[in-house]
Amino acid sequence: MLGRRQIREKVVMAVYAYFQNPIQFSTLEKNMFTEIEKIFNLYIYELNFLVGLKQLAEQQLEIGRNKFLKSETELNPNRKFIDNRVLEQLEANTERLVFTGSHQDLKWDLHDDLLVKTFQKIVAGKRYNDYMKSAENSFEEDQKFIGKLFLKYVAENSDFHTYVEDRELSWADDIHIANSMVQKTLGFMKEDEASHTLIKMVKDDEDRSFASKLLRDTLNNLENTEKKLEERLLNWELERISTMDKVILSVAISEIDSFPLTPSRVIINEYIEISKVFSTDRSNIFINGILDKYIKDINRIV
Repeated sequence: MLGRRQIREKVVMAVYAYFQNPIQFSTLEKNMFTEIEKIFNLYIYELNFLVGLKQLAEQQLEIGRNKFLKSETELNPNRKFIDNRVLEQLEANTERLVFTGSHQDLKWDLHDDLLVKTFQKIVAGKRYNDYMKSAENSFEEDQKFIGKLFLKYVAENSDFHTYVEDRELSWADDIHIANSMVQKTLGFMKEDEASHTLIKMVKDDEDRSFASKLLRDTLNNLENTEKKLEERLLNWELERISTMDKVILSVAISEIDSFPLTPSRVIINEYIEISKVFSTDRSNIFINGILDKYIKDINRIV
């Protein structure tokens, strides 16, 4: 689920796109929500990667079972990874199955080079072998192992990042959101409760309305916002501000004006953090100074 920070990021990105190519609001809004929904696709894609690892392990076990001359390991295979309760719940998750069924491109081929190489690295790793040898057999152990496996081989795996970015360019900016959603999904699982519901992208109509209103108000007030910025630029011309800084400031000022119940310091801090992601190293200082001066000038004390 997107938090308000991520929704603000998507509004900033939509306004930036508008600065590059002005289009009708309805189209811009539609594109923004389409980009939000693409994060759900990445979330499913990452869950399917974990399921793919389980299915690949099952395939390897089956290959060993069908050999004419079997090793001791193939005669008595260790099924601990295959029988991992968290992976079993993910594999059986109805919502994942239905969504993947209608989006076959999100399903991993068991011959996929990245999937196979990742599986080989996992099997060769100490954590996997310690897990497979451990006498403990609990849901908590399974959950902890898969959480660490996901962190190392997906969330922090540069090869995985490059792979998904090549598939969908927008995923490059959103993979941290999808990673967080997967980690929450794994963390929320319980042993005796089947996992049927996945995390939604937009929590409710209130969040959707917030995104739409913030986008609309920012675009409708661009001219007035530019005047407000010019009035607070000391020895600095508006044209010298980078487009991204101008966009971030425009969205922030619109939120300060349009959402009086949200504390001004919360709003400022949110856009400072957004500037650290999308803008230059010192932009956060500049943005903090302009917004701080603005709330003081309009006497917005909360």
